[in-house]
Amino acid sequence: MLIEKIKSPADVKKMDMASLATLASEIRTALINKISKCGGHLAPNLGFVEGTIALHYVFDSPKDKIVYDVSHQSYTHKILTGRAEAFVNPDKYWSVTGYTEPCESEHDQFMVGHTSTSVSLALGLATARDIKGELGNVIAVIGDGSLSGGEAFEGLDNAGEYATNFIVVVNDNEMSIAENHGGLYGSLAELRAGQGKSENNYFKSLGFDYLYVEQGNDIESLIAAFKQVKDSTKPVVVHIHTLKGKGYSFAENSKEGFHWAVPFDIPTGVVNWGNGESYGGILGEYLMKKIKADPKVVVIHSAVPAGIGFFADRRKEAGKQFIDVGIAEEHAVALASGLAKGGAKPIYSTHGTFIQRTYDQLSQDLCANNNPATLLITMSGADGMNDTTHLCIFDIPMMSNIPNLVYLCPTCVEEAIAMMDYAIEQTAHPMAIRIPNGVAHRSAKFDTDYSNLNTFKIDKRGRRVALIGLGSYYALAEETAAELAKSGIEATVINPRFATGVDGEMLSELRKDHQVVVTLENGVVDGGFGEKIARFYGNTDMKVLVKGLKKEFYDKVPYDELMVRNRLTPGQIVEDVLAVLG
Repeated sequence: MLIEKIKSPADVKKMDMASLATLASEIRTALINKISKCGGHLAPNLGFVEGTIALHYVFDSPKDKIVYDVSHQSYTHKILTGRAEAFVNPDKYWSVTGYTEPCESEHDQFMVGHTSTSVSLALGLATARDIKGELGNVIAVIGDGSLSGGEAFEGLDNAGEYATNFIVVVNDNEMSIAENHGGLYGSLAELRAGQGKSENNYFKSLGFDYLYVEQGNDIESLIAAFKQVKDSTKPVVVHIHTLKGKGYSFAENSKEGFHWAVPFDIPTGVVNWGNGESYGGILGEYLMKKIKADPKVVVIHSAVPAGIGFFADRRKEAGKQFIDVGIAEEHAVALASGLAKGGAKPIYSTHGTFIQRTYDQLSQDLCANNNPATLLITMSGADGMNDTTHLCIFDIPMMSNIPNLVYLCPTCVEEAIAMMDYAIEQTAHPMAIRIPNGVAHRSAKFDTDYSNLNTFKIDKRGRRVALIGLGSYYALAEETAAELAKSGIEATVINPRFATGVDGEMLSELRKDHQVVVTLENGVVDGGFGEKIARFYGNTDMKVLVKGLKKEFYDKVPYDELMVRNRLTPGQIVEDVLAVLG
């Protein structure tokens, strides 16, 4: 096969057009085979096979620098830059990451996984090149969906005034993860309809030269376009019209479902999502009931609505009470603050890794104004997404230290629902709820009023050792208590509920008959919940073991391995407790 002979982009340049078409077909087959076994971003990569081949045929990487936005469409790039074995040899499937990674190859400029960043990153490379008096093209690849992010506009706006070589390839497949949202997309539609000749040209208005390629999956057309702009002395946009999911009918017909896919059956397109409960399904049903019951409820999401069970039918049913802002998390938080100020009941949900993009909006637009919006933070913790660029373990330190924000951490479905019911109706504070990943149920009776802030709950009263299990790690506290019981220690088990403060009265009471307090949190410990407890006991003789994850950029580390590495298994915790007790 041709794909197995590709060791570098130089091998691509030697091929004729027929061979390049054969190579594209082989790459698609390899992508489908691998992702059907391992999961990954299928539809975005299938749509950009020809675009990547043409880029490497015309440009000279790594002298010419290609920066991929999100980089979830860089699988073909990896194949063409010496990493084909990771896509054709099942034994090597896990040998490369799902995003660009400079440690893997000199052809990867950045480790990047969040969206709307490529223009700014690439402009930095181009500016450094010019300052140093060097030569070479710099190309930013960005999808139409990523244009909805504010950083993309900022980068394009800044780049448009430069008189230098800077090429932006806009991969327009008429989709974000779901459908696109925003006024910008009317301009793109006009450009497509007019073969690039519409006067309503977003890119020209920002100072770019502009070239349109209707056949964005035709290698010859793409090569001709890229040759035309190579070594340009002005910033230029090459707008290519592609088909998301091209070459696999199930992905073409379900572009949203196959944007990122878990393992699936190739002949039938059946995806193995599993049969168990998920918080996506639970939240979708819950939020839809809220929408139907109260016209003031508005659910907001930023481009990944399936994460809360809002697939196309549900989005249509919700009507104006569901807003997909596109890839614009910062706008979503400020929008929620404005909705709350105006008397609506906004509920904004996003993954723990993406809420990181909104710190200033959380702090200034929402919390400084103390507007009672509700935030649902999903996928948080070490058992959420585990790529370096998508880690969901930093939200507790970030959010628990913003004034006015109340961050609640439920232990189970029933407690999450009780907390959401309260948060949506209350008007005293902005409130966030950290939705667990694994679905757990408890038969306990949960409070319906959380206005008495930072009050913990003792669910089991013991002595000597107190285990404070925050949110999803309440179950770990229970498991550890069972292990301690084997050593004759009946430990106290506490559900703290609040990540944003401490229950001073309860913690002081524990000093009477406890020697050790163990805090357990599903996130990094630096700046987190446990350190608040340790600080409270700082000038006392109480011993505090703060248990969580070390501050690192983990990359695809299996969850069980993370637990062992950070001494978070019940057995390891018991060992550490007994060592302190002597």
